[in-house]
Amino acid sequence: MAQWERKFCDQTHYSKHRTMIDQDDLRAGVSAGILTEAQASSLAALSGSRRGTRENLKPGDEPFELFKGFNEIFIVVGLLIFAGGWASIVGLTAASEITNPRVVAPQYGLTGAAVIWALSEYFIRRRRMVAPAITLSILFALNAAIWLTAYFAEPFMVAREDYSSLPWPFAIGTLALFVYWFRFRVPFAMAMIAVGLFIVAILLAATSQGTPESPTDLFLLSAAGPFAWITLALGIGVFVVAMVFDMSDPHRVTRRSSNGFWLHIVAAPALVNTVALSLLDTDTAAANGLLIIFLALIAVVAMVIDRRSFLIAAVGYIMVLSATVLDGEGTAVSVLILGAVLLALGAFWDRIRAALLSILPFLPKDRLPPSYSQEGSS
Repeated sequence: MAQWERKFCDQTHYSKHRTMIDQDDLRAGVSAGILTEAQASSLAALSGSRRGTRENLKPGDEPFELFKGFNEIFIVVGLLIFAGGWASIVGLTAASEITNPRVVAPQYGLTGAAVIWALSEYFIRRRRMVAPAITLSILFALNAAIWLTAYFAEPFMVAREDYSSLPWPFAIGTLALFVYWFRFRVPFAMAMIAVGLFIVAILLAATSQGTPESPTDLFLLSAAGPFAWITLALGIGVFVVAMVFDMSDPHRVTRRSSNGFWLHIVAAPALVNTVALSLLDTDTAAANGLLIIFLALIAVVAMVIDRRSFLIAAVGYIMVLSATVLDGEGTAVSVLILGAVLLALGAFWDRIRAALLSILPFLPKDRLPPSYSQEGSS
């Protein structure tokens, strides 16, 4: 027993001090010819990703990272100013020249895409920065959407509510964004791909079935047209893909879990808003009861897969529904109940999740995040 304790203490001491190699050591290694600059950068990135936001996380907590330091915010500001300057130059040039948009758009669009790609190679693949990666993904998607729409769309057809020219630019833009994700593996880009697929599907439905009469038709299953069914199907599909990422990395130590995180952010509103709005639209006691059961089921699913992000995204849409669909008294009661439930879940998440996993033996527990109940960790 004493030998085991001594071995454990040695391992603990090693784990606490194994990151003693810092940036100065890496620079010295490069100067001495022991490491190349690429190897030193890769080693620093690996060390940072192993520490990062996960270093001080308690067991069972959900990792979330938008930036690693203020230097990333500094670079994001520079990227936004640079993009604003480029957009101003393109706008002034296009205004001063009477040219065919189908001639000008590819020139500026491909140039912008090339610049963003080059910046991504440096800030994402080499520097492994988080906030610049999200910003560059958004800029790449906006650049593709703008110039592809300018090239393919027919303004006069759109003015007459004929959207048959719009699916192509968004479909190609979504495909381009997938190529971007495949190269740089930015998790946030996966969420934008899901949103792009949703836009393409809705545009195709609008082209064949006519435009929805109101935005709520996108979520009401009783409304005319297939829009709500498309939203529900895409929500289920995005959730399934998110679970594929999650179950391939149950301990959440790679970017696969980050892909799942952002996909859950997209899937939860699509699922919850469609079902909740459709139930609220019937305005019956049975529908209200079904809504409560559905929301409880969403909470159970979120706890089983250990995704607070899925639950909070769903709750956000429920709050919007409470404020826009229900009356003032209903809104106040809903806010009070939701707040109390979230506080209880936040305080006892680990214990409640452990209890759920213990009474649901059919779950693939080896593919789910392990349970870290407070009793088990004490």
